[in-house]
Amino acid sequence: MNQQMKNMGDLVSIVVPVYNEASVISSFHERLIKVLSGISEKSEIIYINDGSTDESSDILFHLTDKDPQVAYLDLSRNFGKEVAMTAGIDHSLGEAVIIIDADLQDPPELIPELIKKWHEGYDVVNARRISRSGETWLKKLTAHLFYRLIKRMANVNIPEDTGDYRLLNRKAVNALCSLRERNRFMKGLFAWIGFKCTSVEYHRNMRHAGVSKWGYWRLWNLAIEGFTSFTTAPLKLATYLGVVTAFSSFLYGVYFIARTLLLGNPVPGYPSLIVIVLFIGGIQLMSIGVIGEYLGRIFDETKQRPLYLVKDYTPSVYGQVETKKEEVK
Repeated sequence: MNQQMKNMGDLVSIVVPVYNEASVISSFHERLIKVLSGISEKSEIIYINDGSTDESSDILFHLTDKDPQVAYLDLSRNFGKEVAMTAGIDHSLGEAVIIIDADLQDPPELIPELIKKWHEGYDVVNARRISRSGETWLKKLTAHLFYRLIKRMANVNIPEDTGDYRLLNRKAVNALCSLRERNRFMKGLFAWIGFKCTSVEYHRNMRHAGVSKWGYWRLWNLAIEGFTSFTTAPLKLATYLGVVTAFSSFLYGVYFIARTLLLGNPVPGYPSLIVIVLFIGGIQLMSIGVIGEYLGRIFDETKQRPLYLVKDYTPSVYGQVETKKEEVK
């Protein structure tokens, strides 16, 4: 959509994916409006309802009545945060686009600093976390390890301790919108497009209200998505394990042949045989599973389904102006 529209001068688009955040939307919007009123640029706020089952959709719809700078994008079902962000970016009009969550863990008060770096000439401005309040030691540890492991293994430089909170200028946004892969790991896609990049550090806060939608299982699946989208290292690891296992089995076979020639062929050995068979079988199943993850992604891509479907779209006042311009043409 945004590729068909002209840029809106110094307009800044704020993209906010929402999934069951009814308890925090009003507080978030109040703080965000206060921040945006202090900047010189015009701004629009794009809320994306990603199939919420609480009152989030009603709250967001009413915000469009009260505030003309609010756009509301209602997806037909829950497509996941990565796709919801993509939908918001697709419908953004600004010369700069800022992605932020609605849970207030990422403070809107950082937005002026992001915009300042943009005006200094940077195409992408990342918000890097230097602390994470309200999270368990296990979540902090796993997040720390994940960012450093994927940075080492991926074929692009994915910034450490950097979530989705960031600013992209129109050039970077247009590049990002050209990437239409179905299995989307946005942190990797943000890094893949390149461009001139910098970071702004901040302290991440506790959730203002509600509970996190990202349990360990969803985080685990997101990690798998990241690894399989931006590196073939798991496939290489499966190959290395196969080579090591085969070589170890060969050495073990030589050992048994030598032992049989020197000491005879004793009957005991059933437990060790079972252990070896189960070990090799486990390696094979794990390798097949890794291959299956990549085949599944190929399968998804070949279907060429749209990334998302929109049930309802209420543009901001800037979007209405652009729509009228298109109708005149």
